[in-house]
Amino acid sequence: MADPFFLHVYWDDGVTQKITLLGATGSIGQSTLAVLRQHPDRYRVFALTAHRQKDKLRELCREFVPDYAVLDDAADAAALRAELRAIGLKTEVLHGAEALIQVATAPEVDCVVAAIVGAAGLSPTYAAVKAGKKILLANKEVLVMAGALFIRAAKECGAKILPVDSEHNAIFQSLPPDFSGDWAASGVRQLVLTASGGPFRDLSIEELAKVTPEQAIQHPNWNMGKKISVDSASLMNKGLEVIEAHRLFNAPPEQIGVVIHPQSIVHSLVEYRDGSFIAQLGVPDMRIPIAHALAWPERIESGAARLDLCSLSHLSFTPPDTARFPCLGLAYEALKTGGTAPAILNAANEIATSAFLEHRLSFPGIAHLVANTLASFPIIAADTLEAVREADSKAREKALRLLA
Repeated sequence: MADPFFLHVYWDDGVTQKITLLGATGSIGQSTLAVLRQHPDRYRVFALTAHRQKDKLRELCREFVPDYAVLDDAADAAALRAELRAIGLKTEVLHGAEALIQVATAPEVDCVVAAIVGAAGLSPTYAAVKAGKKILLANKEVLVMAGALFIRAAKECGAKILPVDSEHNAIFQSLPPDFSGDWAASGVRQLVLTASGGPFRDLSIEELAKVTPEQAIQHPNWNMGKKISVDSASLMNKGLEVIEAHRLFNAPPEQIGVVIHPQSIVHSLVEYRDGSFIAQLGVPDMRIPIAHALAWPERIESGAARLDLCSLSHLSFTPPDTARFPCLGLAYEALKTGGTAPAILNAANEIATSAFLEHRLSFPGIAHLVANTLASFPIIAADTLEAVREADSKAREKALRLLA
């Protein structure tokens, strides 16, 4: 019987928890900090990390006074170190990939919020799992690329992984409290992920060929970063979430459904064998799943607006159109293929999305590039982190060559 790691109860003993926030300047990082501001008695920031947003990180250090701050570049780190010393802060400033691992695994850390976008978050998040930390997982790519490895390490090392993606957090809240991953015993028939459909959900194939990056990043409901906004528009984000749901909840691919729900009020549903559906509803605000995961199994204020049920005129649900949005179908195929296929899918998508944002690839070209990259490799077992990294690297190289 499966034994999902995230359901081992993690009771807060009343002691202030120390938090490492990987990806502090992104949209998830900002939402996390908004929740932490409301609960200074419960949480203290141990470390904040950013890629190159030195000035933003400096201001966050002024406010939260973490023990550590991490940037990618050595020169940026040196500049930030001097700036913090000039205003009397003793925050130690580090740089590089090893520093991310250091602050994610420090003995003082109780909880790691994994909010780095894309494959860059793989190593520090995996290290935090190996260190037995409580992980608030917002980086779906780590489970897409190396989900089996993460789950095995979590069980072996006693890590607690709580999903922060609104869809997976909604499923987590809608499953039976004693859910163990045994579908027959739980009475669960299907998981249903909802998708807003993004800004292009009503466009024809011909119209999709003409859309621009500027249009793609204007998500109708959520305030997100550029990469995830494009993924939402192409439905690749939902495809990655299907793979993540498979890993998190021991769900067979054929029992993970997707529906288009433009209002983004129902964040996902669980269908039971008796015909019941249990769903989690709320306004589209990432502070809600973040607050839930931070305090679970307790409940704390998130700061989000309350949902006014009487203001809802209707809630609609339609099936996704994989002819117009083939990325969702590609993700299902990669999941069923297994091995390194999901890692190749993710790597090719990151290259394709970057090219689209730089006006070097059309919107339909994203799916074409991903499909051609997937078709270029034999699929092998993803049984080591080295195998996953090698598949990721080779897929990026191949996608760049195909793009050229």
